[in-house]
Amino acid sequence: MSILCGLPILECVYCLGCARWLWQKCLYTAGHESENWGLATAEEFEPVPRLCRLILSVYEDDLRYPLWAPPGGYGINPDWVIVKRTYEETGGCATPYMIYLDHDNVEIVLAIRGLNLAKESDYAVLLDNKLGQTKFDGGYVHNGLLKAAKWIFDAECELLRDLVEMNPDYRLTFAGHSLGAGIVSLITMYAVQNREKLGTIERKRIRCFAMAPARCVSLNLAVRYADVINSVVLQDTCTLEEKMLKDPRRLYAPGRLYHIVERKPFRIGRFPPVVRTAVPVDRRFEHIVLSCNATSDHTIIWLERESQRAVDLMLEKDRIMEIPAQQRMQRQESLAREHSEEYEAALRRAIALDIPQASYSPSYGTFAEVEEGESSGSSSGAGSLLSFKRIRERWDNFIERLFDVDESGRMVFKKSST
Repeated sequence: MSILCGLPILECVYCLGCARWLWQKCLYTAGHESENWGLATAEEFEPVPRLCRLILSVYEDDLRYPLWAPPGGYGINPDWVIVKRTYEETGGCATPYMIYLDHDNVEIVLAIRGLNLAKESDYAVLLDNKLGQTKFDGGYVHNGLLKAAKWIFDAECELLRDLVEMNPDYRLTFAGHSLGAGIVSLITMYAVQNREKLGTIERKRIRCFAMAPARCVSLNLAVRYADVINSVVLQDTCTLEEKMLKDPRRLYAPGRLYHIVERKPFRIGRFPPVVRTAVPVDRRFEHIVLSCNATSDHTIIWLERESQRAVDLMLEKDRIMEIPAQQRMQRQESLAREHSEEYEAALRRAIALDIPQASYSPSYGTFAEVEEGESSGSSSGAGSLLSFKRIRERWDNFIERLFDVDESGRMVFKKSST
């Protein structure tokens, strides 16, 4: 009889456990993960919907007679398309892509489309990876995506170098969606490591926008390349597991994150989108929370629509506030400083969490540590490696900025850095 009386209690515990799992996996709101992040501005987020349309145009067979154009068209000039590669031309080594010389926005763009559900070669690229299989610049990257990135870079580096030299004031921008987002992220990292192959381009002229990217880099690389890589995520969220942060082989979304939030819990429909941004360390969308909108949130069409709505709302807010042009320029300069400070804070946070190879650098966009022989994709030339003396000097500078020595001779954090 006592055993039978205990059965209802066990059933209740089981039901509560199932309810908790359902809440975490299906009903958990994405906004919680980025609620403490700062709000993005129109100036920094403006390229996103424009580049989404450029990625969408890669799907077209003939850009002069488009079949799938979004409302308002792609906003591109077919005469400015330099090359447009198909599956036949890539041989299945990468998804189709396009190089576009955008004179209106002063940039050279390499745009790559996302996963084709009907192409086995795309699955082969995506599934070509094992945990900890490939090392790059002191961290780990997705093996199949790195192969695709190297293939595209090697195939187009001469053309890109010519375009960079002919247009010395233009940015070099890489953009992609889903599988293509992972590829362009690694192309960007590979290009930064091999800038000599692109002529005289500086690191600050290279940038990447990865739309709904595949997890492709380890946490230390995700933070260290946040000055050149921007990941855009619509609504999807994550559940934090501390043990995954301790595994240096785990792969994450790369770079600075832009989180578009446009739904609320227990509310029907989409709301005016809010874009939050940060260089997070603890929460980088490690797990996708299941929902009825998970698939649509990942598509490039919805990313383009919601990002354009977000930009329009930002511009409307600026118009209502009647911000003068001089103040806009000052805001851009202030934004650059804030991004730099946030980036350095993320590196310090990674060090505090004992993330392997999470090096700190006092200057935004330069990094101190590359160990000889550990990078499968970095340049083999001596010029690409910092000398041991410079590494030591930067490490000493890092120690002096963060620590003091107390009366007992022990190192303690400075009060200004805590």
